[in-house]
Amino acid sequence: MADVAESPSLAELLMSRSLSDPELKRATEGAEDYRILPDVSVLKIGGQSLIDRGRAAVFPVVDELVEAKRSHKLLIGTGGGTRARHIYSLAAELGMPTGVLSEVGSAVAGQNAQMLGYLMAKHGVPTVGPSAFGVLPLHIAESGAAIFPGMPPYDLWQPVPGEGVIPPYRTDAGCYLVAETYGCRQMIFVKDEDGLYSANPKNDPSATFIPRVTVDELTALDLPDVIVERPVLELMRHARHVREIQIVNGLRPGLICRALEGEHVGTIISAP
Repeated sequence: MADVAESPSLAELLMSRSLSDPELKRATEGAEDYRILPDVSVLKIGGQSLIDRGRAAVFPVVDELVEAKRSHKLLIGTGGGTRARHIYSLAAELGMPTGVLSEVGSAVAGQNAQMLGYLMAKHGVPTVGPSAFGVLPLHIAESGAAIFPGMPPYDLWQPVPGEGVIPPYRTDAGCYLVAETYGCRQMIFVKDEDGLYSANPKNDPSATFIPRVTVDELTALDLPDVIVERPVLELMRHARHVREIQIVNGLRPGLICRALEGEHVGTIISAP
């Protein structure tokens, strides 16, 4: 009886096949995952929902983050908010392509990260840009937290959307990608609503709250407005580590700490 040929190793496939080869893809899929920061929680602080509201909204959130980092390791991402929308409007009107909008939007998220960093500086929390992510473990070990701008650094390489020129991968997606790539403990989006609703509760009083939903269920609902960027839902379909996110209301004191403890205090969206 003829010997059964052994399957080529991953190293052999990488040296002999195209990177789009199906067998090579299957071999990399079977490689064991390594979680880089498994005990770190990623928090995304909304730009328009919180930072744009100024002192009344931001200072209580800062106080809660300082309290939270006593018992949790935190990576804190920032959104762009209204100023990002303004600059998208100007750049689009000037005929700029998606990659340029991505670059200018990144600058606004960076400004919000810097402001939040200055507010937390006396507590030893640094602000780290994408080029310095290599020192994140040291910062977290020393201070228990670090702040980063949430916009993914695609810049001119931002994927072009199917319609329009607004960058599809913005700060929600950027923060989620950090959590997934580093194999973090959890991903929490801190917004100005209790979570996901059937419509925008700010302008539709009949909107109903949705405490828990899967990505497939949410996609099937085809809601006109979703509280997180839609690309996050697609990223979750292929996630290996962060297969659940929670959206909480940062204007309600105590919910951030409770969510970090694993409580269900907002809307939980889970991967299929």
